[in-house]
Amino acid sequence: MADIIDTAAEIEELQRNAALSAHRLNHNAVSATHCSDCGEEIPELRRAAAPGCQTCAECQRIIELKGKQKR
Repeated sequence: MADIIDTAAEIEELQRNAALSAHRLNHNAVSATHCSDCGEEIPELRRAAAPGCQTCAECQRIIELKGKQKR
């Protein structure tokens, strides 16, 4: 019984670490200066807060809402 619990705990830890790694920011990523969807300029504060961003905050909000609706 303990072996099954140990194995499950190891799997859970691996999955958690993989999920956390996938969500870490790459601070060296280059952000776009203009939104790839609407073409508006992306403010410097957004580019600093979300390194590697390619869309403005409003377009990103719409993308995320559409993603939630598909689930």
